[in-house]
Amino acid sequence: MAFMSVSFIMKEVNMGWAFRGFHINVANFMFACLYLHICRGLYYGSFRLYKVWVSGIVLFLLVMLTAFTGYVLPWGQMSYWAAQVISSMVTAIPVVGGDVAMWVWGGYAVGNITLKRLFSVHFLLPFIILAVFFLHLNFLHESGSGNPLGVDTDCCLVRFHSFFTVKDMVGVMGGCALLCFMIAFYPYMLVDGQNFVMCDYMDTPKSIHPEWYFLFAYAILRSIPNKIGGILLMLSSIMILFVIPELWVGKMESLGNYVFCQWLFWFWVANFLILTFVGSQGVDEPFARAGELSTAFYFAFFPLLGVVQRYEDFVIRSISKVSNGEKYDWMDSVLGWKEEELDDEEDFGPTRGGFGDKLMSMEEANNLMMLEPYCWGGERRFLKEN
Repeated sequence: MAFMSVSFIMKEVNMGWAFRGFHINVANFMFACLYLHICRGLYYGSFRLYKVWVSGIVLFLLVMLTAFTGYVLPWGQMSYWAAQVISSMVTAIPVVGGDVAMWVWGGYAVGNITLKRLFSVHFLLPFIILAVFFLHLNFLHESGSGNPLGVDTDCCLVRFHSFFTVKDMVGVMGGCALLCFMIAFYPYMLVDGQNFVMCDYMDTPKSIHPEWYFLFAYAILRSIPNKIGGILLMLSSIMILFVIPELWVGKMESLGNYVFCQWLFWFWVANFLILTFVGSQGVDEPFARAGELSTAFYFAFFPLLGVVQRYEDFVIRSISKVSNGEKYDWMDSVLGWKEEELDDEEDFGPTRGGFGDKLMSMEEANNLMMLEPYCWGGERRFLKEN
């Protein structure tokens, strides 16, 4: 019934094919944006804002669950067998695994009752996602956002509108243009061909695999021959994101300040793409071996990142001591100024550190802050005049 309903919408309902194509491709674009957002947070150290980071990962998990339930609903050949494989994972739970599986299925196997339950979950989850989304924004509003330089920006804030809104609008319009192009010309480019065939309970597909945004986790699952070990490793591939803030040992705020860490990060991104490709292939050589090696590097990246940070901090500290010949804090030698060069009178002006007339005057700085997009407003002065 579900498969025939989807087929009716596509063939008989006016613009039904466009609505389904929009629904499918928006989900794919959303995951692409989520992965880019997470990678950006890793690169620039945004996970140091712990509550913002954790709420974002919870949001990511909810979106993944919503996408999986939506993938099953068309009840095509690949949808049914993907539901069969994924839902049977709960049987690996000791003692109560079988009972939990029967509760999820609504019977002794995946069937129509399972489909109804998944539809209910798929309908309710967006409301939970919306609530977590506003919680995520609230945490972001309280703590503020990071920046590529990883410096404290409380002293030089800019208004969200129109500085950020205009910039973000350009990206949104570009994404919408690409989305409309895909819906008009390639609406089902990212849909598995077997999902256009009604599910057959007696015919198992030669290769069962999820959508592209789950392929990296599926490759990790297959890399371990043991069922329980593979499931735990697959779950760990997401859960490890919760502990990243505890693994950060660097003195500076983001990977952008560490040369070797940048290389390591981009190797990890390439490894993620390799896992995605391996997950779409069969369990044959050389894909099986590539999946094992890529899985090992995926998890080794996180502790290895701390080791490389420690090494780079040590190198920077050593270079600063040798080049300056003085034993003061290495961060000041790289990014700051010597305290003995300051005048007796405390000075928070732009000429701090004996730079003289190389920087703008106090009056020029205050006039600049009155302009858009800074717009500090009124006659308030945030810099101390001499």
